[in-house]
Amino acid sequence: MTTIGIVDDHPLIIEGLVQMLDTFGQFEVVLKAHNGEDLLSALGTTVPDVLLLDIELPDIEGTALCSSVLEKCPELPIIALTNHDEVLYVRKMMRNGAMGYLLKGTDQQGLVEAINSVISGKQFIDREIERSIINLAITGRNAAVNVKLTNRECEILALIAHEHSNQEIADRLFLSVRTVESHRHSLNQKLNIKTAAGLVREAYLRGLI
Repeated sequence: MTTIGIVDDHPLIIEGLVQMLDTFGQFEVVLKAHNGEDLLSALGTTVPDVLLLDIELPDIEGTALCSSVLEKCPELPIIALTNHDEVLYVRKMMRNGAMGYLLKGTDQQGLVEAINSVISGKQFIDREIERSIINLAITGRNAAVNVKLTNRECEILALIAHEHSNQEIADRLFLSVRTVESHRHSLNQKLNIKTAAGLVREAYLRGLI
């Protein structure tokens, strides 16, 4: 019997996962938590074989919690559970020690496959995201990636991707806010990108984050 821990701030999500796992007869949910504090406390007495971890909890960011859990239980396989299908989120969670990355809309087969994979020491990425990564590898290095950026533009793009404000970027690079705004406008024009999310994706494609 494989023991499972589930962490999600929505009780209905937890109960839905419990029902899915119950149908197989090979899993037992031994830990349920609705936030990071409850999880870390529960791990003091109960350590499951696999942890399903929502990466958007009310009290702590997912990557930070993943690191905290692994400090406490270094051998615990963690599967990130989320609605985010962007490659950037996958990369962040895997860098912080998660073994798997699963979308909340997955079916029973995907859930069991993810659990069995991480138990055997293999990483698992949701099939939908895996397809996106393959498509990105084939076609995703779009024309924007071939646009040459200056060193300063690369610096600013990386800081934007790490969620720094224009003022913070200006302070860090010893520039005026107006200069940062000018560089940001130039990036949008050069890369034909209109949103901050688009700039983050571009920074990822260029290996800046």
